[in-house]
Amino acid sequence: MNKTTLALVLLSALAIVPAAHAKDWTKVNVGIEGAFPPWNALDSQGKLEGFDVDLIKDLCTRAKVECNLVTGEWSAMIPSLNAGKFDLIMTLGINAKRKEVVDFTVPYASGVASFIVLKDGPVKSLPMAGLRLDLNDKAKGDPVMAEIGGILKGKTIGVVQSTSHEQLIKAYFGDNVTVRAYKNSAERDLDLKAGRVDVGFDSGVYAMTALGKPGNEDMAVTGPELKGSLLATEVALGLRKQEPELQAKFDAAIKSAAEAGVIKTLSVKWSKLDLTPTFAAN
Repeated sequence: MNKTTLALVLLSALAIVPAAHAKDWTKVNVGIEGAFPPWNALDSQGKLEGFDVDLIKDLCTRAKVECNLVTGEWSAMIPSLNAGKFDLIMTLGINAKRKEVVDFTVPYASGVASFIVLKDGPVKSLPMAGLRLDLNDKAKGDPVMAEIGGILKGKTIGVVQSTSHEQLIKAYFGDNVTVRAYKNSAERDLDLKAGRVDVGFDSGVYAMTALGKPGNEDMAVTGPELKGSLLATEVALGLRKQEPELQAKFDAAIKSAAEAGVIKTLSVKWSKLDLTPTFAAN
């Protein structure tokens, strides 16, 4: 076989190989914890409810995708996503560490992190109560966190495992505090009320909602409303690396829902706060 004939054979073979096509997403499995009110929770009948649940229904309609919600433990969400059990994860805060292993849509909510205490507990108040503090502004943030670290020295801080809240407490306060990690926020709150932890640290939306629940009358939020640094307060859908078609569908759906006022309506309904994110101009 001469070179010309060989080249023709190779070209013919390539011609019958189908070209790569973009994946046509029509159905997706969405991982959701089901234990993080008001974002998501199970009602008395075991049915999912919350801001995430109402919003994902709207987003899936806008994206023209059939969504199947699947509950699971928070610490297993990212491994399950990358193993193919889920195609998307709800309530995933964006931070640099997570960006190493997953991709994100644009944010669908913008929140803060808060300290939770007992009104008559060992830590009754922290500085800058109710004021917003961006930890990326180190000139302002570092002195306040140093002051809080002094107050919390020797105390036990309760967080949810595998969260940016856990990362932040360890990074700022290190060995000066004891960090106790829980599967979910409700378990931590039980230990806070029982005196087994001195302070909780969690999503500000969760914290403010928890205060209004029966049995939590002795709990209070104190200290600054924190953003920045390691905190994942910009909340998005997480997805596997290199799924650009799925990402584009839900980026567009989130922006459309924000523009239509749906995110504001639903977040105010569930948290009394407008969590609508701000998108950078294209």
